[in-house]
This record gives sequence, structure tokens and C-alpha cells, in this order.
Amino acid sequence: MRVGEFGLTGSREVCETSMKAGERIRIGAVNYLNSRPLVYQLDQLAPQAQILYDLPSRLADGLADGHYDVALVPSIELLSHPGYVTVSDACIGCRGPVLSVKLFMRVPPRQIRSLAVDEGSRTSIALALILLDRLCGVRPELCSLPIGAGLEETVDDAILLIGDRAMHSPTGQFHQVWDLGDQWCRWTGLPFVFAMWTRRGDRSGGQLETALAAARDAGVANLHEIARAEAGPLGLTEPQCYNYLHDNLNFRLGSGERRGMELFFEHASALGLAPGPAAVDQLAVRSNA
Repeated sequence: MRVGEFGLTGSREVCETSMKAGERIRIGAVNYLNSRPLVYQLDQLAPQAQILYDLPSRLADGLADGHYDVALVPSIELLSHPGYVTVSDACIGCRGPVLSVKLFMRVPPRQIRSLAVDEGSRTSIALALILLDRLCGVRPELCSLPIGAGLEETVDDAILLIGDRAMHSPTGQFHQVWDLGDQWCRWTGLPFVFAMWTRRGDRSGGQLETALAAARDAGVANLHEIARAEAGPLGLTEPQCYNYLHDNLNFRLGSGERRGMELFFEHASALGLAPGPAAVDQLAVRSNA
């Protein structure tokens, strides 16, 4: 069973793989708070690009079938598609608690038999399954939790939420709540990478590497401004938004992140969540730099 086979993939119209002369580069970005620093002033830094927003899982499908030329896709997609190439060291990751990827458990971890997963997730599904298998010895049946559905609408033993809605404290009684970034970092001693700017090997990403890195750097330098703009619409306070962006997220792919991705890929392959170990060596978290 692979992550893309969980019944969470969307359908996209297949586009031609070659870009017409003068056609704008289509960039797919995540419509969550955690991506805002990565797209800060990107429309000015890459005026040749059209920026479109969607859920991580839908961005992954859109990149696969040519709807986007470059997209901020779940990191598991790199393992699922050996032809993919990363186009920037800008990423969404964590080096401890991430706050926006949580597993809510109604029963003790070793008794989990069913897991409702956020429709927008993909890497987080694989991460949850790896942690439950390796730490608790359980492999639950997966069910989809549609976007907009509340936790009270499912009777499953555990629920995985990602993104902005995971940051709100849901109502209900839970035996445990895991912050999956914290669980991974404590278990492995390594950072975790949830999403990266990626393109297909047969598509041109233009000269985006510099623009994507510059947007990230500008975003990180202006987290207070981003927090002020996003707090109200998300129902969070400005300090909550700022602290999340500043303290819980990491936006740069370093050597520790690379080692963390390789270990994540090894566990995902071993559990049949993505192609076998050979793909890890082929990928090596490649860059076109």
C-alpha cells in the first residue's frame, strides 16, 4: 500500500509536457500558513510565473500530470517519482515540535486499529504510519477525513490533522495527542522535511532557484508582517502565528534535513509506502544547482 493509493489523490487534466514559447511558468504553492514565508514577494521576484494555491496532496497530483511546472509538494513524492528534481533549498520542515501535524488518539497507541487521515495530507500520512509501526507495532486501517469535516464526524481510533486546522485545539476527549514533528525528532535525532519545491525531470522550471531562495529569505526576515496579515483570517493571535513560523518551522534544507529525508525514505520503502530502497540512492535529495 503506497501513500498515493490511500484514496486521497485528486484528478487533474493532463497537460502537455513541453511549454509553449512565452508561456508563464506555473508554480503550485500550499494554501497553509506554513508556506507563507516561502512565497513572500515571489510574484515580484518571479514575474514570469503564475502562482496557484491548493492542498499538498492536490499539488502532488497536479505536478504529476503536468498542471504545474514547479510545485511545493509533499517530500514523499520525491521517493514515489524517481524522476523528480528539487529546485531549491527552500523547504517546509521542523527540528522539533511542528504544531501543525498532529495525531489525535481516542485509544492508547498500541490499540489503534483505524486512522482517519486529513484529505490534504500525504507525507504526514506516511510519517504517522512509520511512527505507529516502529514505536507501537500497529498498522491501522486508513479512512479519509474530508477537508472541512470535524473530528466529531469520525469514530476512528485516531485522527491525523495537518495544516492550519491542526493548530486549533479540537473538542473531545483524547487519550494522547502526538505532535508528529516532535515524535520524529525525538526518535531519530534528525530534522524532518514535509515539503520541497520540486519539478518533473521532463519539465523546465525556468530560472526559479534564485527567486525561490530569495522569497524564502525575504519571508523569514518579515515573519512579523506575515503573522499580522494571517492571524485574523485563521482565528489565531499574531503572537501565535509569529511563534509558529519562527519557533516551530525550518525553511532551509541542510545536511541534517537531507539525512532525515533519507531515513524517512528508508522507513517508507520498508513499509511499502513508496518504491524500494534503490529509489533512495537515485534521489539523494537531488538539486539542479
